[in-house]
Amino acid sequence: MPKNELDKTDLEILKNLQDDGRLTNVELANKIALSPSPCLRRVKQLEESGVISGYQASLDRKAVGLGMTVFVEMRVVKQDRTRVLRILEELTTQAEVVSCHLVSGQSDILAEVVVPSLEAYDAFLSGFLMTIEGVEDVRSNFAIRTLKANGPLPLQHLEEQLS
Repeated sequence: MPKNELDKTDLEILKNLQDDGRLTNVELANKIALSPSPCLRRVKQLEESGVISGYQASLDRKAVGLGMTVFVEMRVVKQDRTRVLRILEELTTQAEVVSCHLVSGQSDILAEVVVPSLEAYDAFLSGFLMTIEGVEDVRSNFAIRTLKANGPLPLQHLEEQLS
């Protein structure tokens, strides 16, 4: 379902599920003023089309012992497609890497790494990141305080298109 096929009801479903992914179908239907059967049909359609890619619980990192977030910038030697794809694959297989992006600018890759402590990051850095073949520079940026994380996607542009 391409974004241009979404309507105002789909948008309301998406906003409500981003706020609370545990809503029952009946609760969701009531919130968007739709009967349960068509509401369920629309949610299934959004899931099947890939607009809704999944559901998950948001965990408090500190509460589960992961008190350190590091944004790691990496520069790749001679950027060729095969090398970059191999490095990205290596990064995304690591549990500590919670997000990974191919970026433009001074760095080629930006990864968000979550670990319990500075010692754990040191071990990850020296035991993994600095051993990746083809990476010529690794820069670590430590989060001092997180003000917002894993927020809902901004959907205002869709609302404007539907108005």
